[in-house]
Amino acid sequence: MFNERRRSVRSNFNRYARIQAEMAGASRDCLIVNMSDDGVRLHSEGEFPDDFTLVITEAARPRRSCRVVWRLGFEVGARFIDEEPARAAG
Repeated sequence: MFNERRRSVRSNFNRYARIQAEMAGASRDCLIVNMSDDGVRLHSEGEFPDDFTLVITEAARPRRSCRVVWRLGFEVGARFIDEEPARAAG
């Protein structure tokens, strides 16, 4: 039986966004497959850097810092790392 390890529920999203490896660098398209409060599953035909910024237009939080936690073909799972200091302090 599959043991769920996520801290929050993921919701299917299926929305285009952009990934940016460096703050002032070029960005490229990706597809958000699903997303939760803690992380995201993305699909893109290019390679993902270990750390990147996810840019989602017209979102409550349009820029999220991410770190890849798994890779499978053209998909990656990444956790949001922009809230880690706030969690540690709280």
